Amino acid sequence: MDQFTLNLIFVGASFALYIGIAIWARAGSTSEFYAAGRGVHPVTNGMATAADWMSAASFISMAGLIAFVGYDNSTFLMGWTGGYVLLALLLAPYLRKFGKFTVSEFIGDRFYSQTARLVAVLCLIVASLTYVIGQMTGVGVAFGRFLEVNNTVGLLIGACVVFAYAVFGGMKGVTYTQVAQYVVLILAYTIPAIFISLQLTGNPIPALGLFGEHQASGEPLLAKLDQIVTDLGFKEYTMHHADTVNMVLFTLSLMIGTAGLPHVIMRFFTVPKVSDARWSAGWALVFIALLYLTAPAVGAMARLNITELMWPNGTDAAAVSVETIETDEKYDWMQTWAKTGLLGWEDRNGDGMIQYYNDASPEMQERAAEEGWEGNELTNFNRDILVLANPEIANLPGWVIGLVAAGGLAAALSTAAGLLLAISSAVSHDLIKGAINPRISERGELMSARIAMALAIIVATYLGLNPPGFAAQTVALAFGLAAASIFPALMMGIFSTRINNTGAVAGMLAGLLTTLIYIFLHKGWFFIPGTNSFDDSDPLFFTIKSTSFGAIGAAINFATAYIVAGMTKAPPQEIRDLVESVRIPRGAGAAAADH
Repeated sequence: MDQFTLNLIFVGASFALYIGIAIWARAGSTSEFYAAGRGVHPVTNGMATAADWMSAASFISMAGLIAFVGYDNSTFLMGWTGGYVLLALLLAPYLRKFGKFTVSEFIGDRFYSQTARLVAVLCLIVASLTYVIGQMTGVGVAFGRFLEVNNTVGLLIGACVVFAYAVFGGMKGVTYTQVAQYVVLILAYTIPAIFISLQLTGNPIPALGLFGEHQASGEPLLAKLDQIVTDLGFKEYTMHHADTVNMVLFTLSLMIGTAGLPHVIMRFFTVPKVSDARWSAGWALVFIALLYLTAPAVGAMARLNITELMWPNGTDAAAVSVETIETDEKYDWMQTWAKTGLLGWEDRNGDGMIQYYNDASPEMQERAAEEGWEGNELTNFNRDILVLANPEIANLPGWVIGLVAAGGLAAALSTAAGLLLAISSAVSHDLIKGAINPRISERGELMSARIAMALAIIVATYLGLNPPGFAAQTVALAFGLAAASIFPALMMGIFSTRINNTGAVAGMLAGLLTTLIYIFLHKGWFFIPGTNSFDDSDPLFFTIKSTSFGAIGAAINFATAYIVAGMTKAPPQEIRDLVESVRIPRGAGAAAADH
């Protein structure tokens, strides 16, 4: 059976499963659409949260960014994992105790202001829409390769699939679909990693194999990787080379952005009790750890495999020939990925070889002059293809490649569905029912939610055709926006009795606008290519890149909120009592009174 047919079988079977679950669990009420009727078991919710959390950025893009940069891009791992712990400990239980459907509804009630609720809706839509662009980018990459179509066609097909099961299922359908998607994506991520770890190190556990011995050379795997990349003029894989201030701010931005992402927070509204929210968070962390402990090994081993394929006889010998790429089965993956437009090479100097090296390195420029090379001839290697191409690069069986196809799509589609649900809930429940038409019927509210979701899919698909970066980089921008706007409002809403409605609104707007403008200055206005005034290699403000500015935006939000609140009237006593009651566990009132 050929590979294309295998891909169709795996992808088709998984889609049939998702759509079948969505039909079985179709939402029939607003409670089921927004919060799955609040009847989801903590383990089930933990698995669904993990699938919601581990998006195309985690599955498709993160290991690719780590592979081609090394230690410096471990910030993605530290920021996202640390942020989830922050969310689980500081926000999820309290928000579940408050008992509302959406983040915007909590902010509107806590800050006793319709304006605060509408500003929260604006912040939520901006962050979620930016995030879903990254997911649609991943969908396009995965569909483009495994259906062997152009990246744009793949993106349009993916949008139709998301529409089919997210629009009708609501939170109830999405929850149980995400459980199935988690199983698919974690198997798809770990099985190839186990095979490759066994090939390179003899250890079936990739996280341990990463620090093991490279069997072919007898050296530690990371030492071998450091040697081969430095021989080609690249920086040492295991060393820190980036600007430390920007690295710290980027990690912090991802952490607090995680804790402010509405589509993840909404998952904790679906369980029956506050204690279940805590257990859900714990189980989700276990399920997330399975992928996040494996990702560094996937990145490092893939980088080693790719480099050795480009220099099959060592970096001091001849590079791979064009003839070998075109005739050797080991290089079939290059021919296949080239059709997507995400991989490319060119024999610039006419010697029949494809030299892959860092042509910006002074040492390699000297060698290139001696050898007659005309620059790096691996002209295009999109970072988002690495995980999906990994089984082909390692020459694994066809069924593994088909499984990875299904896993990559599961990761992108699960998070896209959660984000679209967050957007539709904000529009229908907070904007239409909360402000425009409070008397709207339940049926009308459900219809408006589905229309809002359909429109969000159209906008995200359009923007996904020209994303402002790789999937993980685009997602990082969304985390920055959530960090600057939503996270401070939630933290102050739960832990401060002094912040009033005026302070909260001023803080959210200040954080959102400064961060959004900073991003647009670097990535283009409304992400339109060519309209940027700066880029991340030469940032506007010191060395702070657009992906790291969310932490600065959050500081602006906090400062503005406290200054404005201090100059205006304190919140009413009943609001202060409400804040205190949310933080006190049920049944602890007497103990609290005694202390």
